[in-house]
Amino acid sequence: MDWGMKNRLSRIIKPETGRTVMLAVDHGYFLGPTNKLEDARSTIVPLLPYADALMLTRGILRTSVDPEKDIPIVLRVSGGSSIIGKDLSNEGITTCMEEAVRLNVSAVALSIFVGTDYESQTLRNLASLVDLAQPLGIPVLAVTAVGKELGKRDVRFLSLSCRIAAELGASYVKTYYCDEFEKIVESCPIPIVIAGGPKLETERDALEMAHDAVEKGAAGVDMGRNIWQSPHPVPMIKAVRAVVHQGMSPEEAHQIFAKSK
Repeated sequence: MDWGMKNRLSRIIKPETGRTVMLAVDHGYFLGPTNKLEDARSTIVPLLPYADALMLTRGILRTSVDPEKDIPIVLRVSGGSSIIGKDLSNEGITTCMEEAVRLNVSAVALSIFVGTDYESQTLRNLASLVDLAQPLGIPVLAVTAVGKELGKRDVRFLSLSCRIAAELGASYVKTYYCDEFEKIVESCPIPIVIAGGPKLETERDALEMAHDAVEKGAAGVDMGRNIWQSPHPVPMIKAVRAVVHQGMSPEEAHQIFAKSK
């Protein structure tokens, strides 16, 4: 791995702990004005001091994040379908690498949809993106998804997705937490961050998921709705950081959340 690639990854996955707390705010690229993300700037700005990296599209980066802020950017570069369309998995590459360089990003992110009608298309998208990003020293984050009929929380299919992403050259991968998560980690030679997924019932539930994931080998989280859809988003991201970087138990982290709010 060249110096530039290592340097960019070290800005996202902190060398001191080998872990990261990424803040995902890219939901609008297929969901539109998501609850609590209607005004992206007002949601993002208070959370920036506590995030290790920010995952978003170029449009929200330009309109909602001041360029003076020292925050590593993971740029969403895939899309092409919406929540009201026929198939969310019908994606292509929507942002060129010249644009990624112009925006000084630390990584680019693309979704793969294993087990869908567009599986081959999205996997070839990933391979093409790696070919384009590698000469520029820019890491690629593969965001895994699987067909509904396969069950997105099934260890067999998440292992399949993560391993394929690694085989195609992704630098690190984002997937769901599930039972026997350690099997996914053991069979994937690149770092794994877990998706926060839809808002869980309580903040304690999200903290437990983050804790269990890093305990079983995850390199951290890429959490969105379970942070900024919380009634107290800043205390929540502080608690998540305590779990990921300090190894606190969910109980200890929840005390931080309760005191901070």
